[in-house]
Amino acid sequence: MSIDFKDKVAIVTGAGGGLGREYALELARRGAKVVVNDLGGSRDGTGHSDMALQVVEEIEKAGGEAVSNGGSVTEFEQMEKMVADAKQKWGGVHIVINNAGVLRDKTFAKMTMDDFEFVVDVHLNGSANVSKAVWETMREQAYGRILMTASSTGLFGNFGQANYGAAKLGLAGLTKTLQLEGAKYNIKVNTISPVAGTRMTEDLFPEEAFKLFDPVNVVPAALFLVSEDAPTNAIVGAGAGGFHSAWTVMNDAVWLKDEDRTVEGFAANWDKISEFSNLKAPQSGSEQSGAILTAMQKLTGTGPSSARG
Repeated sequence: MSIDFKDKVAIVTGAGGGLGREYALELARRGAKVVVNDLGGSRDGTGHSDMALQVVEEIEKAGGEAVSNGGSVTEFEQMEKMVADAKQKWGGVHIVINNAGVLRDKTFAKMTMDDFEFVVDVHLNGSANVSKAVWETMREQAYGRILMTASSTGLFGNFGQANYGAAKLGLAGLTKTLQLEGAKYNIKVNTISPVAGTRMTEDLFPEEAFKLFDPVNVVPAALFLVSEDAPTNAIVGAGAGGFHSAWTVMNDAVWLKDEDRTVEGFAANWDKISEFSNLKAPQSGSEQSGAILTAMQKLTGTGPSSARG
């Protein structure tokens, strides 16, 4: 099976280097017209450069079509203009890969709230800005593929990255709602959690590991997740040739009788409530309330059949 992106228009943010560059190059090789967005700053979000232009030149030399965009994902009006320009040039926007990001790592004790808010603004609000700017276009054309970039820090935590982790788990949550709202319009939304040797991680990896985690090894997962036959609501980890899925799961609810609904009653049942078994991955938030009602029905034989949470 050959996967191509002929007649598709793709926007890749943070595409001047690292993962975004590899995504843009491969999308173009496979026929997509690509908007290469990059503010061009350093990994802490400061400065500017012409990195996006260099990627466009590389794509054009290989026979592809691309344009550069230097807009900031934190500025919604700039993202609206980016989408409008792409539509004027090529007629639509079918794919968005939200890849732009920054790092300002410190322990929470030493982190300023400016550093916390800036990282959340770029990663979480920035991805929301781009997705919102393109959302109505995707609804109107009844086709859209959006990829959010999460992180193992967001999914599982990492010392010294409270700002980054909060933003990255937020992106997984944004995915889960957008994939529900976009379903009837053939808009599929997924999350990738990449491990790659880029300027964002260059001082985190030993040299050999840095080479092993070449960004090109993340490309197969990312491009599949924005392809025509992509799944939706998937969380996929990728790096160094290894790929896995991750889920937000819950166990069976434990329903407590009236007399047990005390702090002491909860404590007495904690082993059952926290048991790592019978796990399921809900597809919407309403399944949490449904699980509680199911537990009540099993114990009492009564209760409403459904509820929203």
